[in-house]
Amino acid sequence: MGSMTESGGEGMIRVIRSEERHHFDGGWLETYWHFSFGDYYDPANMRWGPLRVCNEDWIQPNSGFPRHPHDNMEIITYVIDGELTHQDSLGNTGTIRPGEIQRMSAGSGIVHAEFNQSPDTPVHLLQMWVLPKEKGLKPDWEQRHFAPEQRKGKLLPVVSGDGREGTLRIHQDATFYISAVDAGQQVEHATSPARRLYLFVVSGEVRLGDQTLHTGDQARIHGEESLPIVATTASELILWDMA
Repeated sequence: MGSMTESGGEGMIRVIRSEERHHFDGGWLETYWHFSFGDYYDPANMRWGPLRVCNEDWIQPNSGFPRHPHDNMEIITYVIDGELTHQDSLGNTGTIRPGEIQRMSAGSGIVHAEFNQSPDTPVHLLQMWVLPKEKGLKPDWEQRHFAPEQRKGKLLPVVSGDGREGTLRIHQDATFYISAVDAGQQVEHATSPARRLYLFVVSGEVRLGDQTLHTGDQARIHGEESLPIVATTASELILWDMA
């Protein structure tokens, strides 16, 4: 699964192409699962560092996920197009719109539902689950809007383990970045070789070392001190930096 290149001595960049992802189409839901999930099981593809789930979903109008439980997981939802409405057993209700981030710490247990209430427009989103450092924490939920210009030409941190710079806080040493880059622009991420990075191309085309990544491609990266990403077309990206 995927191709691998060595860079920076001990560095490793493993590219997994969009078509290599597990695809499920249930009519009301079309989704690509980046890791083992649901009825897709691959013991060699359970997670990358603490990142346990990365699902790219399209939910059709007037449909969604009815009430279901979670525990001991940090769940981050990033809406790309459309709107997704959330309700949970803590009494929280919110509608996530493009560019908005929702963070739900399931902790000791929470029940929630997610619906596309639009009569005619699908919602396109990424949902990511991160394993927390501790189990049995108090459940919590929040969401925040980040304006499109905030991520133009840079990697904008929106979720982190310490809540810095106005980010949503999760219970893990992990930072989630979003970015919109124009053709010819470069963004560079400085990190530690001990950390794991996860890059996903939401749309567009970028160069990463000697490889080109297209819409739907991902890269799992370890052992790098810096990560230069060059957009060859206008592109939307996400990046995780994790212990």
